[in-house]
Amino acid sequence: MFAEANRFTPYALSGLRIFVGLTFFQHGTHKYFNFPPGQSFQGINLATLQGWAGTIELFAGGLILLGLLTRPAAFIAAAEMAIGYFTVHAPQSFFTARNGGEPAYLFCFVFLFLVFAGPGPISLDHLFFSRRQPAAAVP
Repeated sequence: MFAEANRFTPYALSGLRIFVGLTFFQHGTHKYFNFPPGQSFQGINLATLQGWAGTIELFAGGLILLGLLTRPAAFIAAAEMAIGYFTVHAPQSFFTARNGGEPAYLFCFVFLFLVFAGPGPISLDHLFFSRRQPAAAVP
């Protein structure tokens, strides 16, 4: 039963990348454009960590969503989430249930997974950078 499911694993990887990238991208659009609208909107000031976080979320999230330059974008996004977790959440409490850091560390580890696993077959990386097999010569 599971052997049959294994053939869909690459597509599940692409699905994970797309939905995590979209969610991360939305954090950036919220910080930049207040879309989707919310109470936490403060506007962008690149002199702050919040401003840099929004920029990384917007651009890296967009790249991850599209599957373009996925590995470097995911590495940068993972680093941002690790910095965010240790500077904002961890000082409040060791326990994530108390410090509100679950999204940050989950994003961090999913992005680290994408660094090593790649974007999957439904991606611009696969379209542009996969090695194409030459057509078989006709005898």
